[in-house]
Amino acid sequence: MKLLAIPALLLAALVSTPAEAKLKVFACEPEWGSLVQELAGDKVDVDVATTALQDVHVVEAKPSLIAKVRSADLVVCTGAELEVGWLPQLIRQSGNTKVASGPGSFMAAMQVKTLEKPTALDRANGDVHPDGNPHVQMDPRRVLVIAKALDARLVQLDPANAATYQSRLADFSKRWLAAMVKWQAQAAPLKGRKVVVHHISWVYLWDWLGIQQIGALEPKPAVPPTAAHLASLVGTTKSNNTLAIVRAAYQDPKPADWLSDRTGVPALTLPFTVGGDAQSKDLFGLFDSTIAKLLGAAK
Repeated sequence: MKLLAIPALLLAALVSTPAEAKLKVFACEPEWGSLVQELAGDKVDVDVATTALQDVHVVEAKPSLIAKVRSADLVVCTGAELEVGWLPQLIRQSGNTKVASGPGSFMAAMQVKTLEKPTALDRANGDVHPDGNPHVQMDPRRVLVIAKALDARLVQLDPANAATYQSRLADFSKRWLAAMVKWQAQAAPLKGRKVVVHHISWVYLWDWLGIQQIGALEPKPAVPPTAAHLASLVGTTKSNNTLAIVRAAYQDPKPADWLSDRTGVPALTLPFTVGGDAQSKDLFGLFDSTIAKLLGAAK
């Protein structure tokens, strides 16, 4: 009996090994890496392709990124063609067909209703995304919807740890809903205020907080600011009791500073994603910092 029991134990150990292996996740942006960490904890290994100091529209498909995609079980990105310039190349060169489509591919923007979806495409209007504005991470309501869909995907790919994923989602949802109540109360004085932005990165934040965007430093999306266009914004910015001229941490500060110098309206750098400033260590810190900085400009 003992001679038969030993091989059986060895077989059980071999069978259990894959279930204990961590799910490997490749996240295109820091916000989704942070969300995966919230939902999965130590059940996953997460590689994040970009930082808050990068423009994720234009990322080099480096061999190190290709290697990370090659070993991934799940790719979590924004989608809506935000990464169209580099993600398809990474997937193609990695040869990892399981993250090209199907359960191994998760696009956050596809889980929610997007804003600014064009009725017709014309590249003369700049870098317009056919599936709508992709920067959905700036609306905490949409982040919660995405979290639920992402959690379901983790359960699908790793059913052995389903209870952990579901428990962590419940905990995250409880803390996130409480934080949303707090943020909305804090941001109440911002409702109706007007802003000028560098790039149209913030439409979801404005939609949530009731803030009005009255101009952009880029004459068209992804077209660099020009002197003539900046000059055309001086009157609009000065005459609207504008709250701030807003840019993301990765964007060139010079255009916003130029307009600020001529209008007296403060130039404001917001984190835009996890890691965009010292306070934005996770998704909660991202919104804590963003709202605090907007309120600071209102004083």
